[in-house]
Amino acid sequence: MSISKTNYGKTTKGDEIFQYAIENKNGMKACFINYGAIMTKLIVPDKNGKFADVVHGYDTLQGYESNPCYFGATIGRNGNRIAKGQFEINGIRYQLDTNEGVNNLHGGLDGYNKRIWSAKENEQENEIVFSLSSPDGDQGFPGHFKVAVTYKLTDDNELQIIYDGVSDKDTVANMTNHSYFNLTGHTNDSILDHILWIKASKFVPVVDSASIPTGEILSVKGTPMDFTEPKAVGKEIESDFEQLKFTGGYDHNYALDRDGKGIEKIAEVKDPKSGRIMQVFTDLPGVQLYVGNFINTNGESGKDGMKYQKRSALCLETQYFPDAINQDNFESPILKAGAKYHTTTIYKFIS
Repeated sequence: MSISKTNYGKTTKGDEIFQYAIENKNGMKACFINYGAIMTKLIVPDKNGKFADVVHGYDTLQGYESNPCYFGATIGRNGNRIAKGQFEINGIRYQLDTNEGVNNLHGGLDGYNKRIWSAKENEQENEIVFSLSSPDGDQGFPGHFKVAVTYKLTDDNELQIIYDGVSDKDTVANMTNHSYFNLTGHTNDSILDHILWIKASKFVPVVDSASIPTGEILSVKGTPMDFTEPKAVGKEIESDFEQLKFTGGYDHNYALDRDGKGIEKIAEVKDPKSGRIMQVFTDLPGVQLYVGNFINTNGESGKDGMKYQKRSALCLETQYFPDAINQDNFESPILKAGAKYHTTTIYKFIS
């Protein structure tokens, strides 16, 4: 196990950024920068012991400063969408940025993916801890929110992502990671043949192409949304089904069938080509499946000069449901003043 630190360049404002690489005894390696607490690389062996980087990203800091797809980003203070960028807590109405049409997406124009985080290396635990102080009113949210994101790489080939935080006022706390995975390798152009299983008999339908939930939680049975039995991502993606037409393919939150409140296995992705398997574990109520329907790098090349294509990677973003702050039918993302925000997501790799 080892951790190394290298210079990653300077932001357009002149701030020096560093990359941290964590490696385990099996040779699996994960890299992160303190700009946006972004994961830049995840290098994993296949069935023949060949290593490949399985996440989309950029070779330069300038790519991550733009990053229209949020490749590898830590998302906060709220992941996913809030309708009209508005919500109410304790009788007070709050207004956020409307950075996706009339709605708020991923915290707004100045999301945590655009911040410079403090970083602390812990070689004994083979982890990096990124921390951020988000003042009262930041992004429009109430409360001074102090948050830390820990990336830990174990010798069981688990990438653990642990979120801890506290606020001095009731606020919204719904963090997630926005990494895009292609288990063949980030240079492959499709994930439609990846085999996906999700432990969810229900999903959250959306009103229209703006992807705000209707407030319902519907059964997946008999629909293309059903991944309760493993199937290829592309098998039914072009079905004549209104929800898929709204979002150009899968971009929906799944209401997980959880056994309790602990960390549970909730999804698995298999790549027939490489033999790589990724298992996902979380203690959260939902996971957003996004299959890169609108991947756009604004003309910039990705890593290794790649021009990433539509549906060349998928995201499994663990979280509370979209717009949960405004939906009485959904589990609340409100963090009470002084209470501890603590949640864990694990991506485990098998080959």
